[in-house]
Amino acid sequence: MKEKKVYVCEACDYQSPKWMGQCPSCKKWNTFVEETYQPAPIIKNTRAAIISDSSEPVLFNDMEMPKYMRTLTGTSELDRVLGGGIVDGSVVLIAGEPGIGKSTLLMQICSNLNERVLYVSGEESKDQLKLRGERLGIKGEDVYFLTETNVDSVLSYVDKLSPDIIIIDSIQTMFDPSSTSIPGSINQVKECAVKFIAKAKSKGISIILVGHVNKEGTIAGPKVLEHMVDAVLYFEGERIQSYRIIRAIKNRYGSTNEIGVFEMTDKGLIEVPNPSEMLLSGRPVGVSGSCAVCVMEGTRPIIAEIQALVTPTTFPAPRRTSNGIDYNRLCLLLAVLEKRLGLKFSQCDIYLNVVSGLHLDEPSVDLAVALALISSMNDVPIPQNVLAMGEIGLAGECRTITDVQKRISESYRLGFDTIAVPEKSINDKLKIPKGVSVIPIESVYDALSLFKTK
Repeated sequence: MKEKKVYVCEACDYQSPKWMGQCPSCKKWNTFVEETYQPAPIIKNTRAAIISDSSEPVLFNDMEMPKYMRTLTGTSELDRVLGGGIVDGSVVLIAGEPGIGKSTLLMQICSNLNERVLYVSGEESKDQLKLRGERLGIKGEDVYFLTETNVDSVLSYVDKLSPDIIIIDSIQTMFDPSSTSIPGSINQVKECAVKFIAKAKSKGISIILVGHVNKEGTIAGPKVLEHMVDAVLYFEGERIQSYRIIRAIKNRYGSTNEIGVFEMTDKGLIEVPNPSEMLLSGRPVGVSGSCAVCVMEGTRPIIAEIQALVTPTTFPAPRRTSNGIDYNRLCLLLAVLEKRLGLKFSQCDIYLNVVSGLHLDEPSVDLAVALALISSMNDVPIPQNVLAMGEIGLAGECRTITDVQKRISESYRLGFDTIAVPEKSINDKLKIPKGVSVIPIESVYDALSLFKTK
């Protein structure tokens, strides 16, 4: 049967006979790529082909509760993000920038797992894998390495070895010989993922897929790939920095709010069990524009440092730069401070940064951001023992936040004895450690009193 050409959207899998600049389905630009496909043959008696015992309806009360067992990876930071380990029969997708440490992390957990592991590499030779494994100190007593890109060949070896965990590095290098598309194309990625997921669900084998990212930072290939897998993990961080953060954006068997922190060394990735101390290391003393805040990443309280630089400008359109905090949130806080406190930020360039490349999405950082901006604007340092947290509304009020007890305990452990929290978050059940002063903040006006604290 003659092959045909079609243009497919990488984001939503929409197909068009001609190239278009904007996808009419998802409205994204420059996402169409050319694909060649061969129409599938017509299967006769399709009704009989799709009927199976597994498709019969079952009463909910007659269904048995599955006893999902988790396998610890030997890396507590990764286990935290996964929700307590890898669930048997699950499929996990790990994505990140090139060189961020995906393959390094997966090769390290191969040595820690007390299971039979099949590591399939479509990017490196066996000699290269051996060289990297020796550098990372991999034991490899029950770890098998396979350099193969044919998905059918990989599955045949799976049937021979019967591994407990399979690592595919990467899914974009795999190809299905029954498909006429080139490896890495949308159809190939989807077809290969379907076969691996079917093997995982039918045999109870845990599979970890490594995914590439495109220039926008999203996972390359069809968006449906993220819907098909059970968990999606993202590696964050810059290659020029030593610290890496792994975050779950989807997890069917755990929370998506947890993060894992690692440090990249010449011996591989090392866990950072106390990221707060890492984020506060090197904090300047007696410098304006710096304020500490405690945020919740899942069940873990983390203390980060927010820095602001406010400088006068002669240009009619002042510059606004935000790194680690949403730009629109920064503009909102600037408008509140100008309206409620009368500060002329409209005449200044403003640069906001979260130290160590951490991204903070929680609204409780508003108060610390406002204090850092006010401190830099007036060139008045915030005392080193002060930590602030709270959400600021458009009226200038400081709204309540969650997990105040955990935040205060973590702040006290790291030496902060003056903690500013929203007034409505303070109640009789709150246990305040001895020597800690909790300052209730009702609005941004009350926050000005923190500059006088010693």
